[in-house]
Amino acid sequence: MRGSIAHPFAVLTAIVLAMATPSEALAADLDGAKLGLAWGLPFVGILLSIALFPLLAPHAWEHHHGKIAAAWAVFVVVPMAVLLGMTETVHALAHTALLEYIPFILLLLALFTVASGIVVSGNLHGSPVTNTILLGIGTILASLIGTTGASMVMIRPVLRANDDRKHNVHVVVFFIFLVSNIGGSLTPLGDPPLFLGFLRGVDFFWTTHHLLPETLLTAGTVLALFFVMDAVIYRREGHVARDPTPDKPIRLLGGINLLLGAVIICAILLSAKLKLGTFSVLGTEVAIQDLLRDATMIAVTLVSLAITPKANHEANGFSWTPIAEVAALFAGIFITIIPVLAMLRAGSSGVFAPLIATVTNADGTANIAAYFWMTGALSSFLDNAPTYLVFFEMAGGDAKWLMQEGAMTLAAISAGAVFMGANTYIGNAPNFMVYAIARQQGVAMPSFFGYMLWSGAILLPVFVLVTLIFFQA
Repeated sequence: MRGSIAHPFAVLTAIVLAMATPSEALAADLDGAKLGLAWGLPFVGILLSIALFPLLAPHAWEHHHGKIAAAWAVFVVVPMAVLLGMTETVHALAHTALLEYIPFILLLLALFTVASGIVVSGNLHGSPVTNTILLGIGTILASLIGTTGASMVMIRPVLRANDDRKHNVHVVVFFIFLVSNIGGSLTPLGDPPLFLGFLRGVDFFWTTHHLLPETLLTAGTVLALFFVMDAVIYRREGHVARDPTPDKPIRLLGGINLLLGAVIICAILLSAKLKLGTFSVLGTEVAIQDLLRDATMIAVTLVSLAITPKANHEANGFSWTPIAEVAALFAGIFITIIPVLAMLRAGSSGVFAPLIATVTNADGTANIAAYFWMTGALSSFLDNAPTYLVFFEMAGGDAKWLMQEGAMTLAAISAGAVFMGANTYIGNAPNFMVYAIARQQGVAMPSFFGYMLWSGAILLPVFVLVTLIFFQA
């Protein structure tokens, strides 16, 4: 028994020694300038696990993703406890949980539940005009109920409208581009990276004001390309197939959930405006207005579950599995990112100095285009929420400064994280969910690399255009 315990302890001890820089030990807190590069390995590990396991070992991932996330978190928590002490470690974890993780998950839970109660029934004929309108509506909804919510509400009506089409793969691919990603760029409700920015101090409507031109150009161009492509395909098909789900009037069921969505928005806006005081929990100052906001998310979730007919959830294929998986994975992400953010705050004094240099011009100013493309490139293959946090900290981490003097930098980071999540199936959570639903409905969706051919041909030229117009300064 003694030997079985000593072996893992020796492994963890070796990790602790590797994480400390050889020249000096850690300070009394997590000083990023005194952290070795090995502290970032658990963060890289969990992101690679999220990116690769669902593709390479989907069955194992389905049953063990929580354990995998917990294992990576242990490789941060144990060294922190050894080097900093248990009290400092608990305080660091409490700070992350109370100010970021819990509000983040509760918002996703509320939006997920509310969106799952909204059903668009009936069927339309999937002509190019109808499809373009449906994708346009979904794109707008994405910033109101989130990319995940909009995707779940709109994907089935879109699939029903096109189930008689000989070629309908392109409809779903463009749906992922627009509804599952690009459309979520205008509010913190739209995409998780932007809500993390809100929690860091970015005003609720900041992205609405500063990303509206970029979003209109990107979404408008992609939607126009879709219409042209769909019109050509539709004309070539001749459309002789018999529609298995004939046209029926569109009806919106569960509309009360739209009111609950409005409650979510009001709660977030009020939390940013009200100042009701603070109280301390495990060394972290918690604002009372934020606590009320989080309590509202729980209340909205419970009310939605109570008033939504079971038939609505069945029609949407409602399950707690997706949100439970997100909660487990982000618990690991938020823990493993703690030392990474500390190292980024150290700037040129830390181990990430070479990375910071790549997004910095010779005169010390930010390279806006580099921020857009580097944030986007990593968001294409890793989760875009933690990627956003990494570059947010790399840009200084001061929300007030970034919203004003650094506005172009913050806009580039925000646009890169949201827009380029569309480049792969794993860039944003709704992408793979839409892929799975479409396959279940008989759509011959492209493979992982096949989808990248689509995104490379359609999206990358659009992103180049966005760079040339908006992100050259």
